[in-house]
Amino acid sequence: MVTGPLFTTKKVNNNSKGISQDFLKLSIQVSLNGLSFCILDTLKGAVLLSERKTFDISLTPYQLLKEIKELFNGHSISQKKFSEVIVIHQNNLYGLVPKPLFNPEELPNYIKFNTKILASDHIVFDEITSYDMVNVYVPFVNINNYIYELFGEFIFKHVGTVLIESLLKSHTNGKNPVCYVHVSEKIMDIVVVSQKKLVLYNSFSFDTKEDFLYYLLFTLEQLDLDTESVILRLFGSIEEDDEIYTLCYEYIKQISIFVPSGGSHPFIDAESENIDFAVLNSL
Repeated sequence: MVTGPLFTTKKVNNNSKGISQDFLKLSIQVSLNGLSFCILDTLKGAVLLSERKTFDISLTPYQLLKEIKELFNGHSISQKKFSEVIVIHQNNLYGLVPKPLFNPEELPNYIKFNTKILASDHIVFDEITSYDMVNVYVPFVNINNYIYELFGEFIFKHVGTVLIESLLKSHTNGKNPVCYVHVSEKIMDIVVVSQKKLVLYNSFSFDTKEDFLYYLLFTLEQLDLDTESVILRLFGSIEEDDEIYTLCYEYIKQISIFVPSGGSHPFIDAESENIDFAVLNSL
């Protein structure tokens, strides 16, 4: 990961860069496989601008920063003022910790066995307060520094935090467990929920539809979930005519495309706007 100076405050407004338009919010999601952003006008309840970009190959953090700069320059985003800026980091450098077992002095120990980290990596955490969990992760430091230079201090989260909070909040009690799979640029985030409780959150990188199916079935097997009874809800960059959907249907019959609401902004049609779930639900 990229190291370097990093601010320590995760949330204040960015008025230090000038008089902000307090009805505009900016949400950005970054990963080595793609990026997306959304500018929300909270007064009109409308998305003013959004874009999603997928990379043909997995980039380095340095290359990712270059792509963000090009995207921002192309839309003059750095010239705009926002009341709130949110950055969502999507990577597999994370680990969930039950709140009663969490100690902020032990951050490296929570993820060093699950992922490769360096001694110089800056490790942070998100509190998922409503569900007594903590998400410990390594953000893209060079991206955070660039956003800070443009807008001042801002909010940043891990994509897992946004997915868990949003899906648990919207999930309704049912008899059978529900397996949500968020599909993005060669990444699948799996969230399994039962009785309004989180059973599992994990993410995998995949190249083919067979890879996707393997990780999905492996997860269900490890949780001892029956493919005949589990409910599978796919969302993100996937439709019913997608080859991934067709293949999954051969093994899991209770499958459907999940159409989430607009999160805190239900007046926005997230599906028609083609906005990433995590980007919209972070606002």
